Amino acid sequence: MKKIKILAIVGSLRKESYNRQLALAAKEILGEQVEFTVLDYQDVPLMNEDIEFPAPDAVKRVREEVKSADGIWFFTPEYNHFFSGVLKNLIDWLSRPVSDEEPQVLAGKPAAISGISLGISGTSIAQDHLVTLISFLDMKVMNVPRVTIPSAWQYVDEQGKLTLNEIYPHLEKQAEAFVNFIEGK
Repeated sequence: MKKIKILAIVGSLRKESYNRQLALAAKEILGEQVEFTVLDYQDVPLMNEDIEFPAPDAVKRVREEVKSADGIWFFTPEYNHFFSGVLKNLIDWLSRPVSDEEPQVLAGKPAAISGISLGISGTSIAQDHLVTLISFLDMKVMNVPRVTIPSAWQYVDEQGKLTLNEIYPHLEKQAEAFVNFIEGK
């Protein structure tokens, strides 16, 4: 039986970002059950129609990774009550048609959303904005359950690593639900 491929898109480029750590915790939870990859997109340029066709190599690469995934799991920070500019830029590239014959690559893809932030909203406002955008792009959004973790400093040890003790069961529940959502259960 073919393993489900989940592509994690983290809305922060910082190497040790809390959302990257959250994505890696989800990967750990899912273990060998699925193929789980965190998308590297730091080389994707700013969206610019002057360079859209042919698309830059970095854009071609991330499009292929999205196309081959069975589901996309977004891990978003919240900046000023919104998701990050780097995530918006990536989605702008992914929302454009690949060519005259090939549509954009997000349509129809199952999507889940999680996030952790220093603020008190726990990324819920950013997640709602993200749902608006990806719904418009015809992604199949799993709205429940979502993980929103406020006040990240409460879950970080002295080395800056997440310790998700009481949050872990919620992430486990979301991971299981997302696999079932992708499988159509």
